[in-house]
Amino acid sequence: MLRLMLVLFSCFWFLQSPNALPLERFPIPPASANRLFYIQRSSNANTVVYDANFLPNKTLNPSQPVHTYWIRFADNGQKEELNFIQRTLAYGLYTNKIKNEVNSFEGYFLAYRKRKFVVKLNAKNQAIALFPINGKLQILERVFVNVDESGFTPNVIYIELFGKDDLTNKDVYERFKP
Repeated sequence: MLRLMLVLFSCFWFLQSPNALPLERFPIPPASANRLFYIQRSSNANTVVYDANFLPNKTLNPSQPVHTYWIRFADNGQKEELNFIQRTLAYGLYTNKIKNEVNSFEGYFLAYRKRKFVVKLNAKNQAIALFPINGKLQILERVFVNVDESGFTPNVIYIELFGKDDLTNKDVYERFKP
């Protein structure tokens, strides 16, 4: 009986989200030394990537410390810049230099301002993004957003955060409803 209920639930869920992919079936963006984190959505495999934006002297660019772009896995896997609406409403960031700290910026997602993050260089001069995961600033690696796009505007059902503890390097995870 339980098996039948699970099968029926799975079929119902799939019918509600015909383009949805299970999280483990999403492609992983190619590794990059500048990678901070990336966001994937349940609606398709396209991925929003957030990379550190360095100047030639290996410091973070103070006018734009993070470069955000798409990898269009659902198309041909091409890299594509965000359009104006995506940059200013959905996936863009606001960043501001942290006073008295070199190469450190505080910011937030324009679409979700409740949690601020920090982009900075760690002790190894690698760029990291620290984001509140379970109430503590942790190294953010990826975000998964389960979204219902069947209506006029997208409805976020939940968000999953995946990262590493900054001190222990252990995996950290949080799932929440915005």
